[in-house]
Amino acid sequence: MATFFGHPRGLATLFFTEMWERFGFYGVRAILIYYMTAKVAQGGLGFSTAQSGIIYGLFLAMVYLLSLPGGWLADNILGQRKAVLYGGIIIAIGYYSMALPGIASFYSALVLVTLGTGLLKPNVSTIVGGLYSENDPRRDSGFSIFYMGINTGALIAPLIIGTVGEKFNYRYGLALAGVGMTAGLIQYTLGAKYLEGAGMPPPPNPKARRQAVIGAAVILAAVAIVAGLSAGHILQVSAEGLSDVLGAMLTVITVAVFGGLLLSSGWTPVERKRLAAIFVLFLASAMFWSAFEQAGSTLSLFAQRNTRDVLMGYHFPASWFQTLNSLFLVIFAPIFAALWIKLGRREPSMTIKFSLGLLFVGLGYAVLIPVAGGKAVSPMWLTLTYLFHTIGELCLSPVGLSAMTKLAPQRIAALIMGVWFLSISVGEFIGGRVASLYEQFPLPLIFGVVAVFSIACALILVLFNGPMKKLTAGVK
Repeated sequence: MATFFGHPRGLATLFFTEMWERFGFYGVRAILIYYMTAKVAQGGLGFSTAQSGIIYGLFLAMVYLLSLPGGWLADNILGQRKAVLYGGIIIAIGYYSMALPGIASFYSALVLVTLGTGLLKPNVSTIVGGLYSENDPRRDSGFSIFYMGINTGALIAPLIIGTVGEKFNYRYGLALAGVGMTAGLIQYTLGAKYLEGAGMPPPPNPKARRQAVIGAAVILAAVAIVAGLSAGHILQVSAEGLSDVLGAMLTVITVAVFGGLLLSSGWTPVERKRLAAIFVLFLASAMFWSAFEQAGSTLSLFAQRNTRDVLMGYHFPASWFQTLNSLFLVIFAPIFAALWIKLGRREPSMTIKFSLGLLFVGLGYAVLIPVAGGKAVSPMWLTLTYLFHTIGELCLSPVGLSAMTKLAPQRIAALIMGVWFLSISVGEFIGGRVASLYEQFPLPLIFGVVAVFSIACALILVLFNGPMKKLTAGVK
């Protein structure tokens, strides 16, 4: 039977599906704020910076938040395979709509992309886990390869979509995102035969389906109302006020999700222990992403205002630093994939891997403390930071995706993958609030606090390694 680097052939199908989806997402993310703030005469929408920031933040947060109902619908009605297909179609329509002139089509496109991504994102990862048996030692390695696909798309997207959008026309760049998603859908359809039995619809369960439809409808209706009011300028609130509302929403949703899961009847003792382990990893993940996701805010400002933009006599844009993470990931993902297999029985537990992720993201900020107060510092400092952050991401993110598929009861596998993306949404929110302090406190203090907090979380998590082994007993 044909394989993909020693893994199931279906991994290639999912690798390229995710690569093209991320190509569109990161490409649009690279030019979205420019498109909104550019004057109408320049091909933009003419929004104010404040309004654009609110819409941009709401868009990113909702993309991850809608992974919850997306996973829920797949678990109870569609199955992961159909959810990925339908989600990709909705995303492609959204990108093409975004390329059309007019504010109405733009807002409609944002809603479509968030809904489609909420369907596709958690479920394509769940199918990856379904390609392996429960104790297949290749699982973590497979997720590392899959993660390389994510970052291949993220690496090339700004170079292609960003260049076309800024040099020629923003709408041409947005249309390219739709073309990329269409290419991903074509290869996903052609390669579906290699997925074997992974991601098929669940057995009929009328009660569960009714609950899923009601719950998903409530969440989607609330999101649509908030997005519609904001987009229609009916909600006249400050960016900070809207951020407070989003923070309250995330808190309520997190408490409701874990409260509902942990307090519900019908779980076996083993399943209840594993749900508790998922909660611990959720918290660690949120802390990691709160530091890591400042790459587009705090670290970008540091690159623009404090870092020398000359390399071998060539002046380069500060935004080029954003390619370093994806570049390092593409280089090191295969190495980490091989490393986990090479270690065999000596491979660290998932808890220790999460601790290493938090440690390295903290070290990434720690190296900047001595130079944070300077001007025109060497670009090698930020390069080192992104290298540390990449190592941390490879220790935590693909391992976290794999852990969710190992620990989740099969009947709610996609929902638990949605919980994983909820942790990223929480981290995005926390990181944004930290970034808002950029001009209020000295940079060495900000970097120092983030470094100390991340490293402290890493050490605390190490102390949980023993209890976590008991909660995850039977999972390799």
